[in-house]
Amino acid sequence: MKSVIFNGVGGQGVILASKVLMEVAMKNGYDVKESEVHGMAQRGGSVECNVRFGEKVYSPLIQKGKADFIVSFELLESMRKTDYLNDDTVLLVNREQINPAPVEIGVMEYPSDIEEWLEKNVKNVKILDTKDALIGAGTKKALNIVMLGSLSKYLEFELSDWEDAIKGLVKEQFVEQNIKAFNLGRALV
Repeated sequence: MKSVIFNGVGGQGVILASKVLMEVAMKNGYDVKESEVHGMAQRGGSVECNVRFGEKVYSPLIQKGKADFIVSFELLESMRKTDYLNDDTVLLVNREQINPAPVEIGVMEYPSDIEEWLEKNVKNVKILDTKDALIGAGTKKALNIVMLGSLSKYLEFELSDWEDAIKGLVKEQFVEQNIKAFNLGRALV
């Protein structure tokens, strides 16, 4: 059984990334369960999706300390999921910083030591600078697919399965751009 948490802020495509993974896992014969939390996402709030797949999955919820992978689309959001880490968890983090509301209004400061803390305290962390990949893809909106491409390097699914899932879930005019973003994400790890 594999357990994957995707998290970020509203508008980053967290839910689409989880749907692509679900499609790939189902195509490979796995039982798949997913759970989404996106309360204030439209206002830049946190978004989270849990995806679990295996021979038989009874619940989509991942217990603390039991995630196999955490894919964080924003630096500060990665800190919200540290309770789900264990010694074997792979944490993939986009280096981008998006200011939450308290930072925007000047009540708080964005923490400056997140990367340092993660590198010191998380055994299997990969902090990804996605800027060049997004430029190469031609759109910042492909961040979710870039991050998914990075995750795919750790999973034993065929590249064609990922491409088929992207083709099935992304509007036709954006398929080529998203497949390019996926491959650029794979090159980051």
